Amino acid sequence: MSSSNPRSVEEIFKDFSSRRSAIVRALTSDVDEFYGLCDPEKENLCLYGLPSETWEVNLPAEEVPPELPEPALGINFARDGMNRKDWLSLVAVHSDCWLLSVAFYFGARLNRNERKRLFSMINELPTVFEVVTEKKPLKEKPSVDSGSKSRGSAKRSSDGQVKSNPKPGDDGFEDEEDEQGETLCGSCGGDYSADEFWICCDICEKWFHGKCVKITPAKAENIKQYKCPSCSLKKPGRSSH
Repeated sequence: MSSSNPRSVEEIFKDFSSRRSAIVRALTSDVDEFYGLCDPEKENLCLYGLPSETWEVNLPAEEVPPELPEPALGINFARDGMNRKDWLSLVAVHSDCWLLSVAFYFGARLNRNERKRLFSMINELPTVFEVVTEKKPLKEKPSVDSGSKSRGSAKRSSDGQVKSNPKPGDDGFEDEEDEQGETLCGSCGGDYSADEFWICCDICEKWFHGKCVKITPAKAENIKQYKCPSCSLKKPGRSSH
């Protein structure tokens, strides 16, 4: 397994994203299956997110020290003694800590700038805790886009925090969320997913999957004003001013 350890910033980020996607799925869409596997009668159990984007509930590694940092131990013991939502939030927090520890274990040989870039890419994604505790994480990010505060947040979002910014302020955003429907990718028409990187065009204010417009979180950090492919093709002379 060590021979396939990710080395570069991009490889480590891909590993992080895959493990994170798996854990998010365990705590959201697969939550009933996950809950059932965490039987308090069993021994110490851990939640693992794997690079294959699958998750498993298993006993901790027997080797000491383990090959990789280990997730929180014994998550099953607290299951029945807590409110289900609180228990899932607790598992989410510990999972976020574990994901970071694995990423920086792999990144031990990165230099200072590479570590900074890695953390910046990771920070573009909502934490597992944020996804699990927000009722509507799938609509939350882009929904504010067409609301009254959208211009400011859309502009800020392309300045380097492309993914997670569209909460203009926690006060008004619930109401705006209810008034608007699903946000779709302006390129492929797919729904917004918390597991994927998105970017907003500063001209037409449409949201796009990063992969559809070939923009990565790292590239987005250096873009002052993002123009989608359609807006890039438009002639400047067509402006009404």
